Amino acid sequence: MRVHLTSAAAALVLLAVIGAVAAEEVVITPEQDTVVREYVKKQPLASVKLPGVELSVGTALPDTVELHEVPKVKYRYVVIDNRTVLVDPSTRKIIKVYN
Repeated sequence: MRVHLTSAAAALVLLAVIGAVAAEEVVITPEQDTVVREYVKKQPLASVKLPGVELSVGTALPDTVELHEVPKVKYRYVVIDNRTVLVDPSTRKIIKVYN
């Protein structure tokens, strides 16, 4: 009986962790993606250098990096090392890297 309870508890913990990871995933709709792409073409920014910062989804940007608003989208953008990145302003984490 004790083994069954331990297995059940472990399964619940695993499901909770998987749910937490899935909750952090940001989904950008095709419409939002189009808005972002069109806006950043019309509003180019100077590229900033961030040595040692990996430009990948999930990387948090330092507070020193100024994020710029995209109308009709809750996310912000910045150009780092000549690559546009979309950032969640509440966490400052990169959610998409554009080429």
